[in-house]
Amino acid sequence: MILKALEIEGVDQIFGFPGGAVLPLYNQLYDSPLKHLLVRHEQAAVHAADGYARVTGKPGVVFATSGPGATNLVTGIANAYMDSVPLVLITGQVASPFIGTDAFQEADITGITLPITKHNYLVKNVEELPSILSEAFFIASTGRRGPVLIDIPKDLFDHEAPFNYDQKCHIAGYNPTYSGHAGQINRAVKAIRDARRPVIFGGGGLIRAGADQVLRELAETARIPVILSLMGLGAFPGDNSLFLGMPGMHGSVTANYALTETDLIIAAGVRFDDRVTGKLENFAEKAKIIHIDIDPAEIGKNVIIDIPIVGDVRLVLEDLLCKLKPGNTEKWFKQIESWQEKYPMPAGSKGASSSLLPQFVIRELSRLSEPDTIVATDVGQHQMWTAQHFIIRAPKRFLTSGGLGTMGYGFPAAIGARLAAPEQRVLCITGDGSFQMNIQELATVVNNNLDLTIALINNGSLGMVRQWQEFFYEKRYSHTLLVGSPDFIKVAEAYGARALRASTEVEATQAIEEAFRIKGPVLIDFVVNPEENVYPMVAPNHPINQIITGGDF
Repeated sequence: MILKALEIEGVDQIFGFPGGAVLPLYNQLYDSPLKHLLVRHEQAAVHAADGYARVTGKPGVVFATSGPGATNLVTGIANAYMDSVPLVLITGQVASPFIGTDAFQEADITGITLPITKHNYLVKNVEELPSILSEAFFIASTGRRGPVLIDIPKDLFDHEAPFNYDQKCHIAGYNPTYSGHAGQINRAVKAIRDARRPVIFGGGGLIRAGADQVLRELAETARIPVILSLMGLGAFPGDNSLFLGMPGMHGSVTANYALTETDLIIAAGVRFDDRVTGKLENFAEKAKIIHIDIDPAEIGKNVIIDIPIVGDVRLVLEDLLCKLKPGNTEKWFKQIESWQEKYPMPAGSKGASSSLLPQFVIRELSRLSEPDTIVATDVGQHQMWTAQHFIIRAPKRFLTSGGLGTMGYGFPAAIGARLAAPEQRVLCITGDGSFQMNIQELATVVNNNLDLTIALINNGSLGMVRQWQEFFYEKRYSHTLLVGSPDFIKVAEAYGARALRASTEVEATQAIEEAFRIKGPVLIDFVVNPEENVYPMVAPNHPINQIITGGDF
């Protein structure tokens, strides 16, 4: 039933790790045409399925066993839930008579994951399984997308029942709103026509909805600058003259000033995260806010909204585009251009000429990559430098952990992306702290000969945490210096991967060029200036226009 349902749903890739409670399932998988990627840790299976889902737009599918196999999925599930990524996770459970007895490898995974799944199921009758599978895919991939978990007791795997599968399921009480309210759209059109300093602030919802083309048409037609959240990068071309960058704690000065001085924010598929808004009472004090989101719970959750529009962001933007004409924004753009000229993105420390700067590495990776390269990052300083300096030109090209901030996400997500897009270059940009969270997946990429480049920004520390200790804790570097990290070249070679090292600009450029010529997994260990910090920066609980630019702290 399970494997047939996956075939009907168009699943062509499963990520997983077997165990006792799912042995009957894996026994059937032995003769199945479905492809399965064996990872080396269940957390990596979820992150790989997450990366696969972000690139394809289809739900990623994960298999895991009961107890620790299932609980190892929790971080990846929470990550997907925060970033609205569709997943269907199938876990084994102890046999039905033993549930609740603290049996060997028993864990209440439906109870554990209740707050971090869009929905979950404990299957009690095999007759229910076809409808549960159909509902799971429907729920995961409609409305605001997210993970759905199905927990199946081991004894049920061996039961039989009629298999009647209907993809067109109906769930009472679950009816996502797709079309925006006509009256609210008219109010939004009037507000846009009246605005003199408008901005579009877009998020990951634009990418999930496939709204990148209509966003570009709207911005260019109405002559409105575009700001994108971390999750929204790629929804608008990073090299377009209307793009102001990412806002918030490590956003561009221009984006933060624009959000502070704007008189109208058109918020599209974004949730006003605290890292964007800074001190809430000072956020966009001069602006009206239009908020478009498919999830009504997000509207008004963090900031007061003037014109709420519940609906699919692509459909709503199409309705707006039909009614808009070029706005009177030339004076606004002159102000923006003056900010851009005065506050360019910092290229790195001036006094570090003898050290390799991570910003240089990211810019070289961007310069030497093809335009359709998929970039997956881990979390920390390298993540912010990538968001600042790597030009993302199209959607589904930038994979990162936004809401949860999960170290260890990037490498397995890149593996999922590699399987999702075999014709595109896939680049994992990681740090020496994050990489060691799932370093065992080197075995996965080598055993499957995945063409994947790992750019390791090696600064010998948990860089972002160290930066905060420098700024706010009097340089008391408590347990953030990674003394005793391995020789990453030897580790990669021990797994059978190619490895290169660079510690100067010339070596960095040469290493990137050589790595991009190699077919198969290759790691580049970039030994960078250990004291480099991410700028610009807005301190916690400060307005986003109070910006530390590097020399003023």
